[in-house]
Amino acid sequence: MNEAVTALIAEDEAPQRRALHEQLLQAWPGLGVVAVCEDGVSALEAVEARRPAVAFLDIRMPGVSGLDVARAVVAQGGLVVFTTAYDDYAVRAFEAGAVDYLLKPVQPARLQEAVARLRKRLDERQSRDGGPDLRALVDELESRLRPSGERLIRWITASAGDSVRMFAIDEVLFFQATEKYVRVVAASGEGVLRTPLKELLAGLDPDQFWQVHRGVVVRVQAIERVTRNELGRHSLSLKGHDERLPVSGAFLHRFRGM
Repeated sequence: MNEAVTALIAEDEAPQRRALHEQLLQAWPGLGVVAVCEDGVSALEAVEARRPAVAFLDIRMPGVSGLDVARAVVAQGGLVVFTTAYDDYAVRAFEAGAVDYLLKPVQPARLQEAVARLRKRLDERQSRDGGPDLRALVDELESRLRPSGERLIRWITASAGDSVRMFAIDEVLFFQATEKYVRVVAASGEGVLRTPLKELLAGLDPDQFWQVHRGVVVRVQAIERVTRNELGRHSLSLKGHDERLPVSGAFLHRFRGM
């Protein structure tokens, strides 16, 4: 390929993030690493701003996972390599497919192999559209790794004035982070939590709740529409609820094709 290839790295552990960056520059001289991110939200924002051709993503970052970031990369025509500390059968199933993976700690020989595959696919992408297949693979991988059973949140206990309220997860409309708390809003009322939004995300069903902003997670079925104002900023309205919620550009890929 004649033009420089751009890349993004997302890894929440600083030592492994630095090590992967250094090894990648050695394995792929001339690669342009345009963003090195420590969490999924920063990675999504970098994907929107820099549009990397390839992304190396930690699959199990808290909050916004590597799977969420992968969807944004694939939506822009990029390729993905996941990194994982666990030899998951779900990840192994993709070793020979369009989505590659690296087992931590990353071994130089294995990284060279992943780089060779990426370069081959980049060379071939003019004659083959792998986008839909990539999206299907990411969806299947998420279905195997998503929280289930006892790992899913079923009830939310929130403070409401001088009392405590219980909200069944099925009645929650959205969560919104403030400076000190997280609001939990349901049709019947609201309360506040001290649990960080990224910890809540780890226990929410990703088919039911989407993060649409750094500080907002919303029930998908409650969304009525997404609109853009004259300044180009997006927000969403909810069914039967007057409050409008911000949608950042990093999460707009969720609404494409709906």
